[in-house]
Amino acid sequence: MLAASAAALPALLATAGCRSSDAFAGPDPLAGRPTPSPDVITLQEVIAAERAMIALYQTAVDVSLRPASQVRGLLAQHRQHLGQLQARLVLPPGWASPSVSASRSPVSSRVTVESLRAAEAASATDLVRRLVGVPPALAQLFASIAASDATHVTALGG
Repeated sequence: MLAASAAALPALLATAGCRSSDAFAGPDPLAGRPTPSPDVITLQEVIAAERAMIALYQTAVDVSLRPASQVRGLLAQHRQHLGQLQARLVLPPGWASPSVSASRSPVSSRVTVESLRAAEAASATDLVRRLVGVPPALAQLFASIAASDATHVTALGG
């Protein structure tokens, strides 16, 4: 009975000349998917950037960049960062998970310690820039990851 009632609601509203937003307060449940909030978009962008960083480090591991144990350790930390970021992203069923942005250049097979340092510094700067526009809990996570990225620059000899 409930399923029939839910299925009949759009027809009932249409015959009454109403939109579902006229009958309910809040977002129109029949208007389709709502647009993601700016916080969700920001979080998706940061997740994509973290995935790109992981790809860069994975390439460094694959080409046996020295010091290999240090590179593997920093890669593990970036995977932890990604897990923490993804844990905060809640998407409705059917929504695609974030992917690496097309604007990012593909990972080169020629990764150097200098390119890792530059990527870490750029990541830390980007995360700090984003602190102002996000809720406090997300800002705290971004600040923590930015601090970690800054220490990676130092650990890589910068």
